[in-house]
Amino acid sequence: MQAIVPTPPHNLKCFTGTTPPPLARVGRLVVQSVYRSDSVHFSNGVGSSRADWQSSCAILSSKVVSQQQPNEKPGAGAAGSGGADHVAAVNGHKTTIDLSLVPIDTADKDNNKPQPKALTITDLSPAPMHGSQLRVAYQGVPGAYSEAAAGKAYPKCEAIPCDQFEVAFQAVELWIADRAVLPVENSLGGSIHRNYDLLLRHRLHIVGEVQLPVHHCLLALPGVRKEYLTRVISHPQALAQCELTLTKLGLNVAREAVDDTAGAAEFVAANNLRDTAAIASARAADLYGMNILADGIQDDSSNVTRFVMLAREPIIPRTDRPFKTSIVFAHDKGTSVLFKVLSAFAFRNISLTKIESRPHRNRPIRLVDDENEGTAKHFEYMFYVDFEASMAEVRAQNALAEVQEFTSFLRVLGSYPMDMTPWCPSRGD
Repeated sequence: MQAIVPTPPHNLKCFTGTTPPPLARVGRLVVQSVYRSDSVHFSNGVGSSRADWQSSCAILSSKVVSQQQPNEKPGAGAAGSGGADHVAAVNGHKTTIDLSLVPIDTADKDNNKPQPKALTITDLSPAPMHGSQLRVAYQGVPGAYSEAAAGKAYPKCEAIPCDQFEVAFQAVELWIADRAVLPVENSLGGSIHRNYDLLLRHRLHIVGEVQLPVHHCLLALPGVRKEYLTRVISHPQALAQCELTLTKLGLNVAREAVDDTAGAAEFVAANNLRDTAAIASARAADLYGMNILADGIQDDSSNVTRFVMLAREPIIPRTDRPFKTSIVFAHDKGTSVLFKVLSAFAFRNISLTKIESRPHRNRPIRLVDDENEGTAKHFEYMFYVDFEASMAEVRAQNALAEVQEFTSFLRVLGSYPMDMTPWCPSRGD
């Protein structure tokens, strides 16, 4: 369980994962604690479970005593490697406790200097579940609609901007973020196909949804008038949602697509482009010092974007409030397979709120040979379905059991509470 060998000083970081923890510095000695999954018993009663290993780690950090070297300073364990400061982490989260094992000297006791504290169950607890200090990844830059959606989903969160949708997925998988809030469909522009593909590629779970009214503004640098504009840039969805209004404004401009709306405003401001306008939110105008030339330029006031909240672990479905469940499946060989799948929900009075087909990347074409008519080529698709029922309900469980009989692949992406926020048309505030 423990091996003591001479080695240069190191810092201690305790991890609760399954990988062995790093080395811990104690004076000129190194204590290496290795957590094993096999059954090991010790005379002092320390077992082989995760809780026992965490307890032994706490005991080490509080009771190990070593003589301090004359030329060493407490807390300078990484000086030999450049003296970089390291932040202690437990469960992937920063802690307020210094986990370095500092040699205890009698002079420190005389001066009443604070000593390192042992780990507690609070330090080993998981991240909060209801928005307090959560790190939430979103695609875009500050001022993006995705940032506003993250703030609506988790009001007290720390929003983490990502330059691509896939980076947001990876941020959650690598414990850089606790959640991700990403758009999947818009009431005017339709589905965001990229995120549907990423939902299948990654193993994150949908744990909630939030619907955000979209209010577009035409932004330009201070002093620029609409007559001076030759170009308008924004996200492709935003350009499509404002196409008619831009024509009504009499703007004879080129329209160019960029990664996100707030990024367009940032680009115009950073490069001092006085012939270019951006379509973005009013908050983006405040952040990047731009003027609003036209407010509410979306073609339809009923412009709402639906975002999903993603996490590493699913939530427990309930029946005391409206729930929605999202699945993806690939149909098996046979006739009327899609009809049979949809009938499984119709017979149980389960309402479908969305059905989306995407090409089956692993098998895009299925060949069917017929002796009389030759070879037929059928395109293969994956189907995404949202339905209004919780996986805690028996009717939903029976429906999926029947669906599985007609499909070659079935996966539940998440069962989560529906966003029941009262709807109102998008407004400037």
